[in-house]
Amino acid sequence: MVLADLGRKINQALQSLNAAPVIDEQVLQALLKEVCGALLQSDVNVKLVVRLRENIKNIVNLDELAAGVNKKRVIQKAIFDELVRLVDPQIQPFQPVKGKSNVIMFVGLQGSGKTTTCTKLANWYARKGWKVALVCADTFRAGAFDQLKQNATKAKIPFYGSYTETDPVQIAYDGVQEFKKERMEIIIVDTSGRHKQEAELFDEMRQIDEAVRPDNVIFVMDGTIGQAAEPQARAFQGTVRIGSIIITKMDGHAKGGGAISAVAATQSPIVFIGVGEHLHDLEKFEAKRFIGKMLGMGDLGGLMDTIKDANIDHTELARKLEKGETFTIRDMYEQFGMIQKMGPLSKVMSMFPGMPPELASMSDQEGGNKLKKFMCVMDSMTDKELDSDGKLFTQQPTRIRRIALGSGSSLEEVEFMLSNYKKMADLMKKMGGAKGLLSGMNPHNKKQPMNPQAAAKMNQQMAKLVDPRMLQQIGGVGGLQKMMQQMQQGGGLGGLGGLGGMMGNLQNMMGQMGGVGGMPGLGGMGMPGMGGPPGGAGRGRRR
Repeated sequence: MVLADLGRKINQALQSLNAAPVIDEQVLQALLKEVCGALLQSDVNVKLVVRLRENIKNIVNLDELAAGVNKKRVIQKAIFDELVRLVDPQIQPFQPVKGKSNVIMFVGLQGSGKTTTCTKLANWYARKGWKVALVCADTFRAGAFDQLKQNATKAKIPFYGSYTETDPVQIAYDGVQEFKKERMEIIIVDTSGRHKQEAELFDEMRQIDEAVRPDNVIFVMDGTIGQAAEPQARAFQGTVRIGSIIITKMDGHAKGGGAISAVAATQSPIVFIGVGEHLHDLEKFEAKRFIGKMLGMGDLGGLMDTIKDANIDHTELARKLEKGETFTIRDMYEQFGMIQKMGPLSKVMSMFPGMPPELASMSDQEGGNKLKKFMCVMDSMTDKELDSDGKLFTQQPTRIRRIALGSGSSLEEVEFMLSNYKKMADLMKKMGGAKGLLSGMNPHNKKQPMNPQAAAKMNQQMAKLVDPRMLQQIGGVGGLQKMMQQMQQGGGLGGLGGLGGMMGNLQNMMGQMGGVGGMPGLGGMGMPGMGGPPGGAGRGRRR
């Protein structure tokens, strides 16, 4: 993510706070100096940084804190809250209304990824069940209509544009009117990219705004633009009423603080962030989740949303957990298939609390290839082997050699996959059955999903999993219990069982890729850390 370096620096500063034997004014000043320095290096506007520093100093008055108060936690919470305040103007974003035509107009600089983002947003709404259409009113850039047409066709979104009409205002008006007649619920109008010094194009933008009368104007901001973000944002805001912001190119590693400055300049909420080039690489923005991921706290809520959006069916796994039946190798294969549905591995891994940055930021191609390799090994198994508990391979080791030859793998890689399966099966055994972690939950009664003893047991287990800062982010133990109930109601025991399974599988796979001995924060669920297989790929830490 674009602000990963900023998050790493702030985390280092917070770690130095944890190492301090005594928290006094000198320690606080040193911490604030490091945090503010990191923000300035990331191109956050200096006025915003000064305001953040003063707010934290006002909140954390060491002389007035009562005896026995955990000063470190007070400081950490103050820093987290002020970072959230930087990207959250406390303004409710536009909410489209079902059953009526909602017109959304896109504006932004040239090269900000505006046309691609139009299709991503259209696809996002279409997946949610909205009737969506696209209008290309960009006649300035050669090939703009062809690009939108190609993207819309790929996403199966209706579109409007013209190769003959040269007036973008007329195209925008005609396209919106046509789709209103067709009762489209979301009509997205793409306009030409422009710069604040291009007065003619700014006047054109104003005319399109007057012609289509959009319900929401979205300013598309390049996340790598740096110090130029604020003046550009002010120029756009001075011409059209910007209602929302989408920040693109957040999958890179350049400075991204300028985008934060744009939020302050327009006083408009960020609604989405672009995290890649693919159609699904658009994430709904929530300030606390964003800062939590930036600081390595993970995003369990976002993880649950991703699982829900992927339409993953945990019914069979839920039944097995409830009955205490054996978790087979085929079950693990199906879990890997579910992981693939969830999108790029780097996106999924960044949602896990305590994930080492070098693993969360690894390339999706590398992670995807490893996942496919695991599945390729299992593809070479017979039905009898897939439906077994793995003991066959201990009793008849020649099966391992046959599978290795059939899948083009080494003996060590096959053995490592089987050891992963054994640990995953052990975890599922602890979670399911009459005496398992999930035994007190009643998936058939949504009004009373778990008894108090089971809820307390669940909270204790999950509280060990979650970083304390992340726990505060989701509303403490009460928020955690609410999340667990939502997970259960979303798919019975499979809501939690599938999550636990995927977490275990992902951890094992990431352990192989990076050679790390387990991920901090996951030990509470009994998920063992794994190193790479001896002599196999992925030995040592990825650099």
